[in-house]
Order: sequence, then C-alpha cells, then structure tokens
Amino acid sequence: MTAETDTHFWAAERAAALDAADPLAPLRDRFLPAPGVVAYLDGNSLGRPVATTAARLEEFVRDSWGQRLIRGWTEPGPDGPWMNWPERVGDRIAAAALGAAPGQTVLADSTTVLLYKLARAAFDAAATAGSARRVIIAHADDFPTDRYVIEGIAAERGGEVRWIETGLADGVTPAQVADAAGPDTALVLLSHVAYRSGWLADAPAVTAAAHDAGAFVLLDLCHSAGSVELALDDWDVDLAVGCTYKFLNGGPGSPAFGYVRRGLHDVMRQPIQGWMGRLDPFTMGPGYIPAPGIRQVVSGTPPVLAAVPLLAALDLLDEAGISAVRAKSVALTEFVLELVDAWLAPHDVEVISPRDASRRGGHVTIRRAGFRQVVDALWDRGVLPDYREPDAIRIGPAPLSTSFTEVHDGLAVLRDLLDTSRS
Repeated sequence: MTAETDTHFWAAERAAALDAADPLAPLRDRFLPAPGVVAYLDGNSLGRPVATTAARLEEFVRDSWGQRLIRGWTEPGPDGPWMNWPERVGDRIAAAALGAAPGQTVLADSTTVLLYKLARAAFDAAATAGSARRVIIAHADDFPTDRYVIEGIAAERGGEVRWIETGLADGVTPAQVADAAGPDTALVLLSHVAYRSGWLADAPAVTAAAHDAGAFVLLDLCHSAGSVELALDDWDVDLAVGCTYKFLNGGPGSPAFGYVRRGLHDVMRQPIQGWMGRLDPFTMGPGYIPAPGIRQVVSGTPPVLAAVPLLAALDLLDEAGISAVRAKSVALTEFVLELVDAWLAPHDVEVISPRDASRRGGHVTIRRAGFRQVVDALWDRGVLPDYREPDAIRIGPAPLSTSFTEVHDGLAVLRDLLDTSRS
C-alpha cells in the first residue's frame, strides 16, 4: 500500500467512525434524498428540504387553506389564526435558534427589506437622541446587500458609512469596533458569521464596544441561525436579521426574521408603515398608529404558506437542540480542515477561514487560482459546494443533514480533479 493509498484509506475509516459516533446521524434520513448527488456541501447557501415538507404543504393547502378559506386569517384553528403567524413563527425561531425570549422576533419580509427597516429605525432613533450621531459602522467585506442597504440609508438620511477593513481571512474584532465608534456613531452593522471566510465575531464583546460608544448594534445572522449557538438576550443585542433558507431549511426564498430587543419597542419606528403593522388594522382608519411590541415591524401580508416548510425544519432543530448542532458543525468543519491539509494543500490550496473553532462559523472557505472552473467540474460530478470571488470555494456542511462520509466523498472528488490537472 502506498502512502497516498494509506492516507485515502485512513480518511474513509475516520469518516465512518465519526458517522458511527454521531448522535445526530438518524436525522439525516429525515431529509429528502437527491439521487446523483455525491456530496451536498452548500447547506450554508440553501438547506435541504425536510422529507415531510411536501405532505405538510399538501395538508395545509387541503385543510387549513382549502376548508377554512378567508376564515383562516382570524378564526382559531389547529395552526392558529394566520394573522398571528409572524409572531408565532418568530417565537419558534427565537426559542430554537436565537437565544431570545418570546415577543421580540417576527417572520416577515426578505432579509434585505428587514435589514433596511431595522437599520433605518436604529439610525433615526440614534439621530433623534443626539443630532451628532450620523455614522454607520460596517465591515468593508460584509455581504453586498448589507453594504448596499446602509449606503442607501446614509444617502437618504444625510449620514456617513465608516468602513472597517480586514483581510479576506479575517473578521471584525471588538477592538476595531471600539476604535471606530464614538459620539458620532448611530449604528454598528455586522454579520455575526462572515459570508466569505466564516469568521465568527465575538458578538457580546462587539455589542459592548458599540454600547460603550452609545451606538446601537444590528447583527446579520444569515450564516449563524441554525448553525452556531446564539444568546441575543444575554448579549444585550439591539437588533438582528436573518434568512431562513440556509441552516434553517425553509426553502428557496423563504421569508426572513427580524429581532428587536424588548426595551427598544417603544424607541424605534420602522419606516415601511403597512396596514398589518398598525394597531387594530381592520379599522382601516386614517393615520398610522404602530401596533404595540414587535408586531410593528410587520408591514404587509404575512408569508403564511412560505412558513410551512420552515415549521417542519424547526421541528427537527428543536429535536436536535442547537448545542448538539453546533458541536457537530465544529466536528464537520474540523474534518474538512483535516482533509484539506492532507489532500489539497499540496495543490497550493489555502484556507481562508479561521482554524480556531471558537472563531469559525459553519463553513470553511478554501482558495486557489482557477477554482471557478473547478466548481463547474465538481457540479458535473455531483459534488455541490459554492463559489465566491476571488477564487474561493465555500464548503458548508449542514449538521442535521450532512454525514462525515459525504464530506469525505466530496473532497475526494476535488482531490482527484486537482491530481488530474497536475498530471
């Protein structure tokens, strides 16, 4: 047996042993299979569908929608009045994934719309409290939508964006926030897990640094919710927004959630004043009077049908527990790093994610010139990671649905492609 063969055999044995010891392994069978897919390594972009989703949608259409019809909005039923779904589903997300008490989270719009609502509300509240507070602090390498939204708010409200610069493999630190924030700062916006590198920010310390300067904090939790443990209440986070189609498995385009700390419900006023966020909307009265509490974040018709797949996935997350999910996520990404070091580093592949698990979210990003074409070849062979400029592949195993053997098999195909390209 050659040294190379021995390494391949060791890796397969190790993957099998990790799968055998995985307490979440039985949950993998609760997701729909995808024939022809060797390895799905893009759970950080789009989660797999829970196997019961189709049946639950069919049941909802047949019974709740088909039988209750318009009465479903207001009459009690097995799934409650649909009017209450923004808060009802929001509380489910908060309990399963956010570390937040009830009454602070709603399911509503897209991530972009909710990000705008809450960032604008925070900017206006800060400016009202002190006219000098016109600066939004953000990460220069944050996800494009986050940057574009706050640039628009700054232009709209006569503000300014102050960028924190980092390297591709780094993320924003509490010290950088403390250095950037001051008496002119209204808001600090930051992704808890950086979309490119997977850097896991020290959220409680970042929040404390922003609060020391008198600024609000808004966390983007798109790559956090359902992957890492969160404690928004304990961390004293002001605002948070996140999508539900990644590690929460809500499906393509599933609605986002917004969190507003309870003490700010009477302080902030979101700018998109729709009838569903008004006090007693069915009066159809003149003028906008915001509903009390978190309901005022809602603007338009709740995305009831789109919430059904999400509720199926939240049942699984409740069953697993977020601490067990995080433990498996760390183990999966550690295994990714082992295989990258053993198989891919000799091909000049570099890791641009933190190696310290306490600073790493749920994905590992690797980089090498020409990876754009390599991703196309991987997809052709049934291995599905995703690509991000410049020259980076993100490997995002989902703890509830991904096995260690799947990670092994996917990276083995990548290794073989690189071996072939060298010969």
